[in-house]
Amino acid sequence: MISVAIVEDNAGLRESLVMLFGESAGFKCVGAFDTAEKALVEIPKHPPDVVLMDIHLPDLSGIECTARLKQLMPKVRVVMITAYGDNDKIFKALRAGASGYLLKRSLPERILESITDVMQGGAPMSSEIARKVVEAFRQPAAAPGDKVELSRREHEVLELLSRGFPDKEIAAKLSISFPTVRFHLKHIYEKLHVQTRTEAALKFAGKSTGSY
Repeated sequence: MISVAIVEDNAGLRESLVMLFGESAGFKCVGAFDTAEKALVEIPKHPPDVVLMDIHLPDLSGIECTARLKQLMPKVRVVMITAYGDNDKIFKALRAGASGYLLKRSLPERILESITDVMQGGAPMSSEIARKVVEAFRQPAAAPGDKVELSRREHEVLELLSRGFPDKEIAAKLSISFPTVRFHLKHIYEKLHVQTRTEAALKFAGKSTGSY
């Protein structure tokens, strides 16, 4: 059972999402809020697996709310929802800790599929956003911290992850099994001290190959 919290100021959409999760097997809605301020107070009381977060909220933005929720609950997965593909804001949300994003016009089946994908380590995002993540690799690295050594295979998995490939395609490209990809991702996350694919890719940005 995947528990979901919703942060959306549009009453009609918020109610539709509550109904969608209430009527879909394997999902349950544990809270729906119309402001970031309410979400920051209530969501930590009953932590969900996934938060659907409107990127445009009154007063405190969905981006800032995401950053604060990730500080309070590092393991929670946040998927941004937006009416249009505002690449700059979506990229800022990913930097704040979001695991991906969906357009509000997405079909119900796509919403459920994306949340399931996120729970399995996926990161729903467009090719344009994936390119922005890749471009971040070319930015100068921040002040170097402790180096983290990755194996050759872990480096290969991380490189394909950063290019936006889902786990099944990574497995196919490297001629390894899907569970093996998940095994390598688990160790990559542990070594990089991250919780999501996006965080791993962004931490990879600007680092030299082989050590992080």
